[in-house]
Amino acid sequence: MTASNAARTHRVLVVDDEPNIADVISMALRYQGFTVQAADDGKSALRAVAKFKPHLMVLDIMLPDMDGFEVARRLGAQRADVPIIFLTARDATEDKIRGLTLGGDDYVTKPFSVEEILARIRTILRRVGLAQDNGNHLSFADLELDDDTREVTRSGQLIELTDTEYRLLRYLMLHPRHVLTRAQILDHVWEYDFGGDARVLETYVSYLRKKLESHGPRVIHTVRGVGYALRMPRG
Repeated sequence: MTASNAARTHRVLVVDDEPNIADVISMALRYQGFTVQAADDGKSALRAVAKFKPHLMVLDIMLPDMDGFEVARRLGAQRADVPIIFLTARDATEDKIRGLTLGGDDYVTKPFSVEEILARIRTILRRVGLAQDNGNHLSFADLELDDDTREVTRSGQLIELTDTEYRLLRYLMLHPRHVLTRAQILDHVWEYDFGGDARVLETYVSYLRKKLESHGPRVIHTVRGVGYALRMPRG
């Protein structure tokens, strides 16, 4: 899988009220194969996150209705787990600290080069486990899964998994940071409409967690009443 093809599955939301800046960034991202949507104010950005479900957001701080910090705060309150690159003309250290505290992953000061934006986007996607090296290799945090060898490692340590545990982890790694319902997991991992005792899923999640957590902190999190999500280890 080429870099462009890998990017094609990634959705980026560009939020800036200056059309020329939004257009330049959007065009560059589309050229690299990303799926892009743009918004020009905070309210539009919040609606777009709910509908477009971006893997990453480039968010200008100076917006006409609310600043980017408020957008990030509201997303945090909604538990919308979206990596954010703040974009601003201000270079104050206090602004950077505030942005990162509110959940921002990076901070780019205008003027900037498109190459810099692209590089930072790719870095963050790799960091949060959304970048794939190739079609047969998946990465998330310190986890590596190789379909060619069917090997799973964490922090370089080989982890022996059963076939079902492997398929369960693979499905979670194909959808990092997304909340997957129990029905979705049962349907895709067991590959049929599972009408039996759904406790089989909880059992295998428990087995898988035990093996993964022997090499590091928890990455498979339970979302009460819904299902499970693969999330970055909590500090």
